Amino acid sequence: MGFMDKLSVNLGNVAVKINNFRYISVIKDTFSSLIPVVITGAFATLLSAMVFDANSGLATISALSFLQKLKPISTSMSYITLSFLTIYAVFLIGVEVAKLNKEKGIFPGIIAVMCYLAINPTHYEVINNNKSIVIEDILSKQYTDTRGLFLGIIVSIASIEFYCWLNRQEKLKIKMPDSVPPNVAVSFSSLIPTVLTVTFIAVLGFITKEVTGVYAYDIIYNTLQRPLENIMQGVPGMIILITLIQVFWIIGIHGNQLFQAIKDPLLLTAVAVNTDAFQSGREVPNIITAPFWNEYMEIGGSGCTIGLIIAILLISHREDMKKIAKLSLVPGIFNINEPIIFGLPIILNPILAVPFIITPIITGGIGYFLTSIGFAGKAVIMVPWTTPPIISAYLSTAGSIGAVITQIICLIASVVIYLPFVKICNKMNN
Repeated sequence: MGFMDKLSVNLGNVAVKINNFRYISVIKDTFSSLIPVVITGAFATLLSAMVFDANSGLATISALSFLQKLKPISTSMSYITLSFLTIYAVFLIGVEVAKLNKEKGIFPGIIAVMCYLAINPTHYEVINNNKSIVIEDILSKQYTDTRGLFLGIIVSIASIEFYCWLNRQEKLKIKMPDSVPPNVAVSFSSLIPTVLTVTFIAVLGFITKEVTGVYAYDIIYNTLQRPLENIMQGVPGMIILITLIQVFWIIGIHGNQLFQAIKDPLLLTAVAVNTDAFQSGREVPNIITAPFWNEYMEIGGSGCTIGLIIAILLISHREDMKKIAKLSLVPGIFNINEPIIFGLPIILNPILAVPFIITPIITGGIGYFLTSIGFAGKAVIMVPWTTPPIISAYLSTAGSIGAVITQIICLIASVVIYLPFVKICNKMNN
């Protein structure tokens, strides 16, 4: 068995184990469902910056100054999307975990939200004139926006697993006469499991605060979520993750799908934080976000294969490769690259595997460097991943020409990297 065959078998086994993990599909499905929410919030921010803003939008034109009065529309849209992302995630995860346990309906999603709210404080302490004031019956934004995401994932999974277990205990079910309507009977049947689940989570939150002196949110955010966010915002973390994704692609496993449950919560959170900061007029903190990943590290799809297509059309002497490149060009412009990956193929191809792995690392490094020095703007708008290059860079950064130039540089770099490997392919038999 050759090296590539051994690599394919071993990594394939790893991929199977990862995909068989019970909650991977739950997290993937949840964050796929949340993408329209993030994009809606991003669209609101785009409207605010480019249309309603009196300093940078169309409202700067005197004839269109009335647009400034419409800014509350985009502000409210941004608030109800990005500032409640954790609540939506908790609900969806609750529903998905219930499905794993053969529970029907959306009521488990409501239970998950109740449990998440029960474990967080409903008061907020502020200091006014050196005097502490406690505001009651309020939920701080940090528990509903992306900062509460990891705690929300943990609580929703744990609470619904517990609820479903309780629901399977026949002794806990309240039996109603046959004359009672089915929907009422079902509600009473789940009454005791619901009460016990919410009570258990609320008590657990209370004990955590009494024993540690801090809330569960502080423990999870500071020990788990923040460190992972810091790793993802560093170049080493970026390189490790993109390398793993590309290596799995090489053996025929969709790398992005495999690592989606890890990548999406961190990268979508990062762009949501940027959007909120941009909307509020604060400094935008994160460089590596979902749009950054798409626009600099996956130009034309995984491996920046639009560069390979262009390289083939420029210098390839092989008719089979040129035909595949021509067929793949239009999909590649919209970042769909399965035709080129499976058509050449790149999978299990020891020659094209090398540039396929190293190209996004190099283009990501270029994007990171030029963004970090301020040449390219940071991404503040989540745009659909199928948005073509140039347009995507301009929209995601709310009009940064430096980002557009950076993406063009990355595109040229990808072509240059692929060229010598296309030359090698020219010397091989069709």
